[in-house]
Amino acid sequence: MYKRILITVLVFVLAGTGCIQNQPEKDVAHRIIHVLTTTGMITDAVRHVGGERVKVTGLMGPGVDPHLYKASEGDVRRMAMADIIIYNGLHLEGKLTEVLERVSERKRTVAAAEGIPSDSLMAPPEFSGMYDPHIWFDVRLWTAVVRTIRNALIGLDSTHADVYRNNAAQYIGELTRLDGELRQLIARIPVEQRILITAHDAFNYFGRAYQFRVKGLQGISTSAEAGARDVQELAQFIVDHRVPSIFMETSVPFRNIEALQAAVHARGFQVKIGGHLYSDALGDPNSPAGTYIGMIRHNVQTIVSSLMRRGD
Repeated sequence: MYKRILITVLVFVLAGTGCIQNQPEKDVAHRIIHVLTTTGMITDAVRHVGGERVKVTGLMGPGVDPHLYKASEGDVRRMAMADIIIYNGLHLEGKLTEVLERVSERKRTVAAAEGIPSDSLMAPPEFSGMYDPHIWFDVRLWTAVVRTIRNALIGLDSTHADVYRNNAAQYIGELTRLDGELRQLIARIPVEQRILITAHDAFNYFGRAYQFRVKGLQGISTSAEAGARDVQELAQFIVDHRVPSIFMETSVPFRNIEALQAAVHARGFQVKIGGHLYSDALGDPNSPAGTYIGMIRHNVQTIVSSLMRRGD
């Protein structure tokens, strides 16, 4: 019912604002481009690539879970007024995905993650044949998203193609340096100690890129609740492998990880809460984790400092 109502409102708003077709390129060459984005990670990337040529409106702020996000009528109006909509894709946006797909019939819309070759994506069997959408945790893979955003802006505004190319190249350079920094930090942890336990299964790309064994209490989408059996099985895994720390996520309720910690303690093993990781959302805009680079750096520093303290 929610989807039918929202799509009906969407069509009405699009027609009412006259935004039935994509804006001709000549209309944007001499003005600021209005970009609507979803997650903070996509928003940050668009701001880096678009620079002064874009005004970016992000739908999802700090602590917002994209898997569960529902668009409001105000969001639909913002979609109607945007020149281009850029979102993650791969069903990360959950309930919003169908709306975005319908918008794409009449509005220039880009699912940035879907520009990544399928052989670089992960498709865990528990995700029902779909790809894991959390691609930003592999910094090298995220550069492909930056290139997709660059190409999307050039496709809309070829007059300023050099601006987007130069901005993207500079940002990709920053990401390349970040990736090197992370690998140096992570190298301090012996490979056999690289076990990452988090609130939900968002860190698979991180694990593949940086050689961590990753286990999440919930599945890839937070729409699926963790059951008592999940808690007990993961608690036993932590005891068996003597994992010193487990991690909360800022966009996922803390109670599940607290229940996991209690289940481990009941088995006579003391596991610490290693800190808070940013998974599906950036931090506060005024904090170091308010940018993609700051968020990734915070996560890795938190993980390394916690897992270096062995619980033996």
